[in-house]
Amino acid sequence: MPASTVCPPPAPTSSVPLLQGWRNGFAALGPAFFTELAPTPLPAPHWVGPSAEVAALLGLPADWQKRGDALEVFAGNALPAGSRPLASVYSGHQFGVWAGQLGDGRAILLGETASGQEVQLKGCGRTPYSRMGDGRAVLRSSIREFLCSEAMAALGIPTTRALCITGSPQPVQREELETAAVVTRVAPSFIRFGHFEHFAARGQHAELRQLADYVIARYYPDCRGQASAYAALLRAVSERTAHLMAQWQAVGFCHGVMNTDNMSILGLTIDYGPFQFLDAFDPGHICNHSDTQGRYAYDRQPGVAYWNLLCLARALLPLIEDVEQAQAALDSFEPVFVDAFMQRLRAKLGLREARPGDEALVDGLQRLLSAGRVDYPIFWRRLSHAVAANAFEPVRDLFADRAGLDAWLLQYKELLALDYRAQSADLMLKTNPCYVLRNHLAEEAIGAAKLGDFSKIQTLQGLLASPFEERAGHEAYADFPPDWASHITISCSS
Repeated sequence: MPASTVCPPPAPTSSVPLLQGWRNGFAALGPAFFTELAPTPLPAPHWVGPSAEVAALLGLPADWQKRGDALEVFAGNALPAGSRPLASVYSGHQFGVWAGQLGDGRAILLGETASGQEVQLKGCGRTPYSRMGDGRAVLRSSIREFLCSEAMAALGIPTTRALCITGSPQPVQREELETAAVVTRVAPSFIRFGHFEHFAARGQHAELRQLADYVIARYYPDCRGQASAYAALLRAVSERTAHLMAQWQAVGFCHGVMNTDNMSILGLTIDYGPFQFLDAFDPGHICNHSDTQGRYAYDRQPGVAYWNLLCLARALLPLIEDVEQAQAALDSFEPVFVDAFMQRLRAKLGLREARPGDEALVDGLQRLLSAGRVDYPIFWRRLSHAVAANAFEPVRDLFADRAGLDAWLLQYKELLALDYRAQSADLMLKTNPCYVLRNHLAEEAIGAAKLGDFSKIQTLQGLLASPFEERAGHEAYADFPPDWASHITISCSS
């Protein structure tokens, strides 16, 4: 394992029983999979924001932030007793090009808690896999990841979670000089497609098999009874990924950097960087300023996910040993995606059953939304209220092509009439969020946080935790974005 980077000395062990029952399952795989090292201390840390829901998921006590060395532990300055910190190695394709060895360049896994969740500190210093990076995260990107992780969870979209952010005055150079922060990330596993690619590319088939067996035993036990457990694993991952893509597309979420090393083997949304929720509906929208070719545009995400699965299939071929069997394992991706996407769009439209004509209805709607660059979240919320009140004028106000919309509404109402309208409206209001993490809302919270005011983070976090519940006095959070929002640029450093 290349480990030429000088690692920091071990952090002191905390005696505070914050997290108990460490299992360290990934560490049991052995040294070929990681480098053991401690986080680099973060000077003068302070709390930025916690997630009470994730704290409960981990079994932390209600007053965990006030206990002893909690701040030091989640800043990477002390290690919880029983943890075994490490940075894992993986490889991957970045923007469609083989990038070779990568790895946890700024994240350290503390281990797996008794809750079955792994806990990882992101932004806690250099590792042997940092390449030319400094191993730090900045406050700006940490706030974005913290808020979006929890927002996606509240929307019911599979995701890594975020327990807290700790900040520091330590300067970090990006496009401009910023300050450092650490996000404590939580997930059942942080294993990526790139972990499998790494060992396949090196011809380390024993380690490849060991990794696949570990993933099957821990996360896909049903695969063990199949004729080929490894082909069954590929199929299961493919179908989870298809469901995830359907959820992203339905809610208007753009990931921005779908490299194979950013694809979760569990079908989770992982590695929040230059993400964006659509404002105006533009199928070709590119949210990542670094994506000059538009590879990861919104409408390309399902296709890119399938391409990434092909890379995973190639990595697993030494275990599956049959190209046709590997291809067959991927064949369900498209039908699963299409079915899952249509299920979600029907729910957004309040259509409780699949009926002839609903696919044409969806296609016609997307063309209208795209032609008029109609605000995506506001359209769906207004449509939900319009169905509830049987008053569609606020929806018509969003479109320049009134005649086109009226023709579509006529078709829509014919299908809607086959369902009980009150039930349809209730379904829609529970499916189409009032609040999503728009870029300008995140920017406002970040701007205040840079001045030491974390209240906007707390307000936004509270709204995003209950995205379907309209809150009096917070109408601005569900309103159209200001003009300046169109000039926000988000890059891979975000």
